[in-house]
Amino acid sequence: MNALERPSPRTNVWAASAHHGTVNYRLQAEAEPDTLCRVLNLFALQFLTPHRVQVSQREDLLDIEVGVAGLSWHRAQVIAQKMRNLICVCEVSLDNLARVELAAV
Repeated sequence: MNALERPSPRTNVWAASAHHGTVNYRLQAEAEPDTLCRVLNLFALQFLTPHRVQVSQREDLLDIEVGVAGLSWHRAQVIAQKMRNLICVCEVSLDNLARVELAAV
């Protein structure tokens, strides 16, 4: 593999025909130095780059919002479950923005 080549995104064999859309993750996690790296690494392992990341600290907790495009709902839920398995994460919720937009119409 050439250092300048970008690996192609992983295909989702479990939901290959599923609609891909934008997903918004909302997390509450412990305010530790490595928390944000652990959360964002779950996207990096899938060759996904979030288009939006917002973090704010409230006492000993971080409120994190991450927006990612090009995910099937199945893959988004799998990533959310991996986030829930991180010891530093207290709570995870996610919204499929395509579904929210369709419901608003």
